Amino acid sequence: MPRNVQALKSSNNQMEMQLQWKCWILIFLIGLPEFGSASRILFMGPFPAPSHWLWLEHFQNDLLRKGHHVTSVNNHPTKHPHENLTEIIISPSFDIPKHFPKENIFSMQFVSDFNNLELWWTIGLMTTEHAFKDPKVQKLIESKDDHFDLVILEQFFHEAFLMFGKRFNCPVVTIGTMGYADNIDHAMGILTPWSLIPHLLLSHTDRMTFAQRSYNAYLSLYDAVMRRWVYLPKMQKLAEKYFLGSIEGPLPNVLDLERNISLVLINAHRSVDLPRPSMPGLIDVGGAHIQKPKKLPTDLQNFLDNATYGVIYFSMGSYVKSTDLPQEKTAQILKAFGQLKQQVIWKFENDSIGDLPSNVMIKKWMPQNDILAHPNVKLFITHGGIFGTQEGIYWGVPMLCVPLYGDQHRNTIKSVREGYARSLVFSKLTTDDLVRNIETLINDPQYKRSALEVSQRFRDNPIHPLDEATFWIEYIIRHRGARHLKSQGAFIPLHQYLLLDVLGCLLLGAFLAIWLPWRMIRRVHKWWLKGESSDKLNESKKRL
Repeated sequence: MPRNVQALKSSNNQMEMQLQWKCWILIFLIGLPEFGSASRILFMGPFPAPSHWLWLEHFQNDLLRKGHHVTSVNNHPTKHPHENLTEIIISPSFDIPKHFPKENIFSMQFVSDFNNLELWWTIGLMTTEHAFKDPKVQKLIESKDDHFDLVILEQFFHEAFLMFGKRFNCPVVTIGTMGYADNIDHAMGILTPWSLIPHLLLSHTDRMTFAQRSYNAYLSLYDAVMRRWVYLPKMQKLAEKYFLGSIEGPLPNVLDLERNISLVLINAHRSVDLPRPSMPGLIDVGGAHIQKPKKLPTDLQNFLDNATYGVIYFSMGSYVKSTDLPQEKTAQILKAFGQLKQQVIWKFENDSIGDLPSNVMIKKWMPQNDILAHPNVKLFITHGGIFGTQEGIYWGVPMLCVPLYGDQHRNTIKSVREGYARSLVFSKLTTDDLVRNIETLINDPQYKRSALEVSQRFRDNPIHPLDEATFWIEYIIRHRGARHLKSQGAFIPLHQYLLLDVLGCLLLGAFLAIWLPWRMIRRVHKWWLKGESSDKLNESKKRL
């Protein structure tokens, strides 16, 4: 073969190999999460409750996994540092028990809905200003060098933080921890139908009685009026106090910022929450925090595996700890557990519990999701918090709920109504009541059947809620706020939304259509009568 032909073939082979290598390198780079798709995100969770951040952190971690650069403003330093994560830790954290003592929680049975609303507004205002006072947060507000593609904020009574969207001229996504609320509907262009949809604080179904609908309308109207004319103006003052001078021109109204939210991720799920009117910018992500179970520590694994009659898991959550319980209640609970044939795992935050029955294990920290996923768990004793309730539902575990405050009462009532739970009032709890309810929940198969039925519905999703949340967050970034998802209903006045102006014109037209002819007929009739009387008068004069 001629040398020039061999050289040409060799050159072609080298070019093909180089092209193949370039293709493989390109495919590898595209596969890297950081390659060409990383955005800068300001992620904000100013509320200090640990349970809130434990949920929110799942969204933050997934964004980091996708290669985005996240600046996180929160109260809880991460246990898993990441090269793309910059933390701004609010320190010291707002001391909720100092302002709202835990001792009061155990003695109360139920606080009125109006008091609950005012409590949330007060906590929101206090925690918002506490966060703004932090020098690191003030430095962020005043920063001239920072740039963000998106602001993500927990939707939990911190509306003044929406000003960060204006400050960095970027879209805003919020995460509704407590589920749907009227003000979220309004921000997305929906007028909540009070005849069908109960207020956030109520546990009614969509088949309300006349009395329930009346109360729901009254509470919802009170919420709307007080929020608009009392609560939000206070948030506006906070925003003006800390952002004035950092934003060119006049500061926008917090209410207008709320209407410009691009997307709301809602802690709700169609299987357990009521059907309601929606918009493309409202995305249900209930259960986003529930992941595949990890391997348990050896002692827990053996305890669960070797429990002949099954295991009961008991946790009071992350805010009110088991160590906060009154001593007499702790003694009653221990006495009840000692009478059971089941093993008990109790999240108890220290070792000073006293005499521990042989069937009870206590630990300061528990991998709750991984424990509930174990097939030998027969019952979950819980305070009725939304995140724990969702985990119990997902893994099909019957629940005994002992609600203390806030949305725990609402969650408990809904769980009992669905047939997979029973409830106890903490202030009236006795050893006999506890034993009787535990045995009923474990021995009556209807509770387990109901739990499994709801679990199947809760798991039936096209994709995992966390994946769906991340998709829509990135969608908002890609489309620069995705204005096409936003309904104009969020911006038009109420009288236009309800077509009151059109109705008024129709009524005016109908009135004029009736009144003008009637008026003309009356005038013609009067003229005719006047003419007739004039003729008669003339005739009488002629006769005279």
